[in-house]
Amino acid sequence: MLKRGLIVVGVAFGLAVIYTTGAEQRRSDAENGGAPEQRAACTVVVTADVLNVRSGPGSDHDVVGKLRQDAEIDATTETRDGFRKIGDGEWASDDYLKPVDGADCD
Repeated sequence: MLKRGLIVVGVAFGLAVIYTTGAEQRRSDAENGGAPEQRAACTVVVTADVLNVRSGPGSDHDVVGKLRQDAEIDATTETRDGFRKIGDGEWASDDYLKPVDGADCD
């Protein structure tokens, strides 16, 4: 019984260490603008009246949000099938996204 108790305490302690380490990494990423592969590479302005944000790069993917005209948002340089990745699980038609002056969106 004592052995089982020590194992449970050891596992709980290990999980606490893993969680704390992960929380510190998440805090560091947030302070630095996200992990390197998730940082916004460019800023774009929406040119459509209302632009659907989709779950994947294509009009066959679910709409997960909408952006209004003149909204300025951070995006990535990743484009696929005419859609630009604007967040985790968020894509918008690149035809209606115009890079702001000085943005490096290529």
